[in-house]
Amino acid sequence: MTAFVALLRGVNVGKAKRVPMADWRVQLHDLGYTEVATLLNSGNAVFCANQAPSAQHATAIAAAIERGLDVRVAVVVKSAKEFSAIVAENPFATRAEDHSRLMVAFAPDNKLLAALESLAGLAVAPEEFAVGKHAAYLYCPAGILESKLATAMLGKVGAAVTTRNWATTLKLQALLAKNGDKKTAVG
Repeated sequence: MTAFVALLRGVNVGKAKRVPMADWRVQLHDLGYTEVATLLNSGNAVFCANQAPSAQHATAIAAAIERGLDVRVAVVVKSAKEFSAIVAENPFATRAEDHSRLMVAFAPDNKLLAALESLAGLAVAPEEFAVGKHAAYLYCPAGILESKLATAMLGKVGAAVTTRNWATTLKLQALLAKNGDKKTAVG
């Protein structure tokens, strides 16, 4: 069994795309996943499953949510090993004092990250933006709401990714270590 993180894009924001976390946990259990835990009310879960590719789990989870909750949502799944690589490559992690102002963009496929590079010109100092091998990172010391780049990531170019702030990302990594394959989660 391997630990995974599932991230839903754009759920429980306002009245649209409501996915109750208790219902989602039941769905994950019904798919045969174990050690299921959700974090916050914004579509974050950690679970253990067979070592199938992350994309296969994402497809199964998206289908279950659409079938059971009548909500169509993009799902990004990363194995604990993939998630650890994302955390490790963050170039801004050590200097971001406010973790809520450091965003990580998770893509279902690393090839989709290349499209985000076209947004780099929207970064205005003191903002910093980097596209890594496993994720993209946006540090907005002046605040996320002030960032044109952060807003653009919600649009067409960023439609294939989902973002989490650094605080949530670290909480998910801790859940992986607690509930999942500890050897894989730690790296």
